[in-house]
Amino acid sequence: MVSVYPFTGLRPSPDAYRSVPSVPYDVISREDAAAEIQANDKSLLRVIRPDAELLDIDPHDDRIYTRAAEMFAKMKADGLFIEDEAPSFYIYQITLKGEVFTGLVSCVSVAEYKDNIIKKHELTRYDKEEDRTRHIDAVSAHTGQVFLLYKDPGKIHATLCRIAASHEPVGEYVSAGGNLHRLFRAADPAEVKEITDLFAGIPNLYIADGHHRAKSSANVLDRRTAEGRATPDAEKFMSVLFAHDSVRIYGYHRLVRDLAGMNADQFLGDLALRFTITPLKKVDISKNTIPVKNDGSMHIIHLYLESEWYELTRPVDPAADVISRLDVSVLQQVVLDDILAIMDPRGDPRISFVGGIVPLSEVVKEVDAGEYSAAFIMQPVTAQAVIDVADAGLIMPPKSTWFEPKLLSGMVIHEIR
Repeated sequence: MVSVYPFTGLRPSPDAYRSVPSVPYDVISREDAAAEIQANDKSLLRVIRPDAELLDIDPHDDRIYTRAAEMFAKMKADGLFIEDEAPSFYIYQITLKGEVFTGLVSCVSVAEYKDNIIKKHELTRYDKEEDRTRHIDAVSAHTGQVFLLYKDPGKIHATLCRIAASHEPVGEYVSAGGNLHRLFRAADPAEVKEITDLFAGIPNLYIADGHHRAKSSANVLDRRTAEGRATPDAEKFMSVLFAHDSVRIYGYHRLVRDLAGMNADQFLGDLALRFTITPLKKVDISKNTIPVKNDGSMHIIHLYLESEWYELTRPVDPAADVISRLDVSVLQQVVLDDILAIMDPRGDPRISFVGGIVPLSEVVKEVDAGEYSAAFIMQPVTAQAVIDVADAGLIMPPKSTWFEPKLLSGMVIHEIR
């Protein structure tokens, strides 16, 4: 069973909520972060992307991590943060296009992560692990959250919504896209106990996003333990927990730069040996997906090639495991590997990925401009499929899921004391 822990959060002061929260470190380029910081020198990007202010220094140089610690100390000294006086849970609500998503901000156990009570579905890369490990250790804080899912037996999500409705928000931030982010504090001992008890009956948590942050937190504990610096705070990491049926998942589309020397007719001929191909006369490219009716018995992938749309279908092998049943697995094996010789989707420059929340018009624009030869539009993976993969101890192909809502860094911070 899982453990959730209240903590004494470090939060932006009331006025600072307008300027401190930022996008996470891994969704913004160094150059774009530099521009954001130039426009807003109170942004948490100064802490989580210190390389953006040291553009002439290697982003993994020791001075980058020293700078992160210095900026964090400066922001605290400048009065941009306040510390709550008692351990609390926090409820994070995001209003996205009129839909409200509600999650619990709490600390969870590194030990439970290591013991696979908190389950994974992605591999981590050492370079990204090492970067966040050094960053967390340098600033002695978790400045961003790990996005976790739980299977709600029927009461937890409703309880969190009820508690949030009974409080005024302690912080609000409106993102550039107009999404409202609100944080509520649950510090009453009765509320803390109610939330703790509810999660005590949950057998597992599942990482939706933040595999590198979770692994880096475990690395920090290991390093501090080896060096005699471990504390109870280092045995936990900050997360936001959402009911698995309360989030949205979008597909991750694939764009390929070339057809491995084939023309369009040859490529379609190869595909026809593997799929049933149906030309589509009309696709609404203002939407972010192409609606389908599927009872789970078919793989359905859409192709945009030379200004034409096609639907590719193929029966799902009933004997296939949970990974092989994914459309992204079939696309990788049958098309990218076998036809286009794109064996390493993580590193091959011939392929790029587009999160499925963007309208299809953006994908069409890239192909029509000649930057790419073709685009594959993927249907979303279900949250249950993510859970099934994690329960089976398997790893999903890279770029299988785009989760919404997207969380901000800096709405609340967990310091490692």
